[in-house]
Amino acid sequence: MKKTFICGLFSLFLMNNVQAQTNATPVYLDDSKPIETRIEDALSRMTLEEKIAFIHAQSKFSTPGVPRLGIPELWMSDGPHGVRMEIDWDTWAHAGWTNDSCTAFPALTCLAATFNPELSSLYGNAIGEEARYRKKDILLGPGVNIYRTPMNGRNFEYLGEDPYLASKMVVPYIKGVQQNGVSACLKHFALNNQEVWRNVIDVEVSDRALYEIYLPAFKAGVQEGGVWSVMGSYNKFRGQYCSHHEILINKILKGEWGYDGIVVTDWGSAHDTKEAALYGLDVEMGTWTNGLTWGESFAYDNYYLAQPYLKMLKNGELPMSTLDDKVRRVLRLTFRTNMERKRPFGSFATKEHADVSRKVAEEGIVLMKNTNNFFPIAKGRYNKIVVIGENATRSLTVGGGSSELKVKKEVSPLEGLINKYGADKVFYTMGYGSGPTVYDNFVPSPYNADSLKREALALVKDADVVLFFGGLNKNYQQDCEGADRITYDLPFGQNELIEDLLKVNKNTGIVIVSGNAVAMPWLDKVSALMQSWYLGSEAGNATANIIAGDINPSGKLPFSIPRKLEDNGAMSFGTISYPGDSVTQIYKEDILVGYRWHDTKKIPALFPFGYGLSYTTFEYGKVSADKKEYEKNDVIKVSFTLSNKGNLAGSESVQIYASQAKPSLERPAKELKAFKKVFLNAGESKTVELSVPVKDLAFFDDKAHGWIVESDKFTLHCAASSADVKSSVTVQVK
Repeated sequence: MKKTFICGLFSLFLMNNVQAQTNATPVYLDDSKPIETRIEDALSRMTLEEKIAFIHAQSKFSTPGVPRLGIPELWMSDGPHGVRMEIDWDTWAHAGWTNDSCTAFPALTCLAATFNPELSSLYGNAIGEEARYRKKDILLGPGVNIYRTPMNGRNFEYLGEDPYLASKMVVPYIKGVQQNGVSACLKHFALNNQEVWRNVIDVEVSDRALYEIYLPAFKAGVQEGGVWSVMGSYNKFRGQYCSHHEILINKILKGEWGYDGIVVTDWGSAHDTKEAALYGLDVEMGTWTNGLTWGESFAYDNYYLAQPYLKMLKNGELPMSTLDDKVRRVLRLTFRTNMERKRPFGSFATKEHADVSRKVAEEGIVLMKNTNNFFPIAKGRYNKIVVIGENATRSLTVGGGSSELKVKKEVSPLEGLINKYGADKVFYTMGYGSGPTVYDNFVPSPYNADSLKREALALVKDADVVLFFGGLNKNYQQDCEGADRITYDLPFGQNELIEDLLKVNKNTGIVIVSGNAVAMPWLDKVSALMQSWYLGSEAGNATANIIAGDINPSGKLPFSIPRKLEDNGAMSFGTISYPGDSVTQIYKEDILVGYRWHDTKKIPALFPFGYGLSYTTFEYGKVSADKKEYEKNDVIKVSFTLSNKGNLAGSESVQIYASQAKPSLERPAKELKAFKKVFLNAGESKTVELSVPVKDLAFFDDKAHGWIVESDKFTLHCAASSADVKSSVTVQVK
């Protein structure tokens, strides 16, 4: 902290000195001038050595700026659902500050499950305010890698399996962050859909799947969200590392999409000076580290874009234009962030941010099963509520890799339930236990599993109702960076424990806390099921509000839950499709990811994408379109009546999917093209209108390398999930 303060004073002194010497404000410091004019002026004043220093790290999370010109350091911070605690200058140790305890927001699977772009905007703004208050210039998130398989350790950080949903949810998040003068950073570009072998695996995927499935959320973030930074991924694509990639960065990101921001490495994802220079990398961070635990000390001047790059430039081996393009981009980012004098000051760990966190959590929890109105559990309904399961008390804001957080407050589910029902009504024991969270190592549980189980079985015998809080946690080989899951089953003997609990007390409801789908062999025997997530600071309050019925659940699954692992498209082709052979991986399911696979191959999911129940009942009227025929630049407007037939107010996320009658290339059975979250009071009806631009009915043609809308019949399905179509309407595209 002291070093940053001194550097800031020194920069201010130098800037004032520059102004005094010239007797006029330099163009690059004059914010009345166009930003591109300021960039060119600053560039013209920089020495070659200053340009080189400008594009690589000086510490674990900062670049040096240009002190001589009063251009400040750039400071970065993880992560996408909370501003990480301060890290030492040159180690991965926590810096030990006492004022860096943040608000933990729900992980992004939860945000995706809200199906609510307006809430995504509030989320982005709140986390942007926290990053700004902490004097961060780049927030290293959000992640938009596609949920391809339930084994990926980082799925909890992403926005689900559908590119349209991810695109619509990420844009308001980015805008929310950046209105605070803090850059969002889209990651991980691209095809980083597993953690096992992430540093070496070479992904092979068709152009069609690349453009239709894996790139749309990035494209939306760039072109609609106007994101200012993008993080490259660790893996290779067609033999070249993605953080300096000719096709992904030069041709697509900066070429086809016209991106004007920076590309920054993931920590340690640069591998070659020449490729980094020529293929679009702008800022190099974390080289010779594993990104989380170890690193070569003070190696910054030896980075690929440091002295080796300088030497190659001086020798004429690389053109100066490559360096100047990088510097221009970093200057543009600087003028948008820490040299933007009108940016707000931010705020940190406020009640308002806690309210946003709780609201996202409440709207993201998914009610999956509810036999005989097991939920809600109104206050006074039961005298003995027994809570079982480690996830009722375990802190789930720590661990998981770079998403670790130090929070000002974290309300556990057990605490929330006690606050809701009273300490005299709620009884708890663990039932199962895991070891402590360690990033790159499995630590066995210190508990005696038999003793934990016996105590749980004894406690539930005379319970009026049992709530089991299980699932995954952010330990190694669960929902964690750096390692994928090794089993689809619940860990720590939870499946066996659930079966035993049901033998003793059938009035049992299950709450799964995870960022991934899990096997549910006990599903037919339980009365009720909720899918919860890593909900952040307000986890317990949000959970208790849903369980008690103070809030009507409205979450929808952002990914499919297969009955068995082999029912997932990526997993169905054997190890070469996932996780690969340690060198190469082939995405054999191609465009049929998630529900596209289940629907097209007629393999029903256990729970489909877009699924979620409510405490009330919604009735869908027949859908209609505003016309029968459309030109290719038209917008199809569909409408139907939605009615709340129950006794409670609630929200329903209605979904529109599209199918093509006779495509010239194989297409999925249907694809999401619109959704809207609709709130209705008890007994209320509304006419719901949604728009589908005809251009969104296109597929990507590999041979033509372009998007094609064919003249054909298209059917638009109005649905409550990908497997629950209420009615359909067919239109003709001329």
